[in-house]
Amino acid sequence: MLDELPTFMTVEQAAKVLQLGRSKAYQLTVEWERTGGTAGLPFVWVGHQKRVPRAALERFVDQALTTPAA
Repeated sequence: MLDELPTFMTVEQAAKVLQLGRSKAYQLTVEWERTGGTAGLPFVWVGHQKRVPRAALERFVDQALTTPAA
């Protein structure tokens, strides 16, 4: 399923894949930026827009599956 996604997605597209709300997805990108990439949803800046790489989204999902919930 993830292989069918575009190489780069908007935060809204990534949120839809993760079945999260738009606001929560943006919060996760802010968390990623503030923690220096140790937590949250990875993204890259393309101009003035945030884009979530498919590979980063796959790693985010894999990490969520292997990290026990607090």
